[in-house]
Amino acid sequence: MKRILSFMLLATSSLACFSQHPILTTKYTADPAPMVYKDTVYLYTTHDEDNADGFMMKDWLLYTSTDMVNWTDHGVVASLKSFAWTKMDNGAWAEQVVARNGKFYMYCPIHGNGIGVLVSDSPYGPFVDPINKPLVWQKENWNDIDPTVFIDDDGQAYMYWGNPDPYYVKLNKDMISYSGEIHKVARPAHYQEGPWFYKRAGKYYLAYASTCCPEGIGYAMSDSPTGPWTFKNYIMSPTDKSRGNHPGIMDYKGKSYVFGLNYDLMHAHGIMEHHERRSVSVAEMHYRKDGTIEEVPYWTKEGVAQIGHLNPYKRVEAETMAWSKGVKTEKINNCVAVNDIHNGDYIMLKGVNFGKGAKSISINAAPLNGGTVEIRIDNINGKSLGTCKIAGEENKWSNYIAGMTNISGVHDLYLVFKGDADKQLFKLDYWQMKKR
Repeated sequence: MKRILSFMLLATSSLACFSQHPILTTKYTADPAPMVYKDTVYLYTTHDEDNADGFMMKDWLLYTSTDMVNWTDHGVVASLKSFAWTKMDNGAWAEQVVARNGKFYMYCPIHGNGIGVLVSDSPYGPFVDPINKPLVWQKENWNDIDPTVFIDDDGQAYMYWGNPDPYYVKLNKDMISYSGEIHKVARPAHYQEGPWFYKRAGKYYLAYASTCCPEGIGYAMSDSPTGPWTFKNYIMSPTDKSRGNHPGIMDYKGKSYVFGLNYDLMHAHGIMEHHERRSVSVAEMHYRKDGTIEEVPYWTKEGVAQIGHLNPYKRVEAETMAWSKGVKTEKINNCVAVNDIHNGDYIMLKGVNFGKGAKSISINAAPLNGGTVEIRIDNINGKSLGTCKIAGEENKWSNYIAGMTNISGVHDLYLVFKGDADKQLFKLDYWQMKKR
């Protein structure tokens, strides 16, 4: 089945070869929650299992980027097993991570069991449960999903959440408890779920998935962190091209972005009937002078513009990519590696700056049945810069080096994998080029 789907994906050549939409391709992801920290975007997502029909969600993932087009997969950073007080094996819904006083707090809904909180000393985790109980759980209903947290200029933190009505509480400075009552908020027009709460230029914003189905992204504004909220418009109108949505909004390097979700990766895999196998995309977003937001069209094939270029002369994790075909990722000894590599699969990276030229490439790999990595530029059948042979003792990690034809300037880079049909070829950890 995998090879059939891979063939279908290859056949969608315009999407496969040139797209930055969706932005994550080795797993089905949803509910994007971006956090900017020390010049890096940390994008936390939920995870739809490959065989999901309805919602099948067991863990939370992390991806990072510094250029908005090439994303590095850091694998699972928390799961339902992180909460000893619940025995759920499904229901890891939309989360958000915020930073405060050198720590990182992850707010996680466990469908039907309230909202938990995890804490870590690093944005990469490990995240642990500091209170061993739900932070919020209104047991009389199942409304406690999709938390979003914002720390205001005066230091007061707020958590909003809820479907079909929004709620909020004031979090204490420890970020793992709250004071006062749970407040139910008057529902803004078209509110459904998935709120994203933030402040910009003195105005408060509550973006959210609009009335189902299909869901667009609507937003309301207020002069107060607790409302009242006035619906303004759609950031992205509902469209039959998709079904659900969930916003994540940030400013980064002088630009504003909205993340959301769709089913386009599943459709690119040739699956047209509906399943909850979603994919995250991002678009640039613009504010008017009065603070309202210009509507964003449905996710474009081209995606967003790259900010800066990728340096191939520093170690690049193999799980860093703008697009891929066929491959998967897995954690091996706490490190993420690329696996499930077959003949014809590839990884694409955008905007690689070769400078005055590369002399060679070193690839850290573990052979399975062995094969080759073709280094190509600009498209999957573009100019070949060299071929690196991966062969040797099975599952033994080694560095494999190949010379490269001189190339200068900025190009998209394709690592194209060749070998025996229907056999897994090798696993990849990282690669690095050497200047000419």
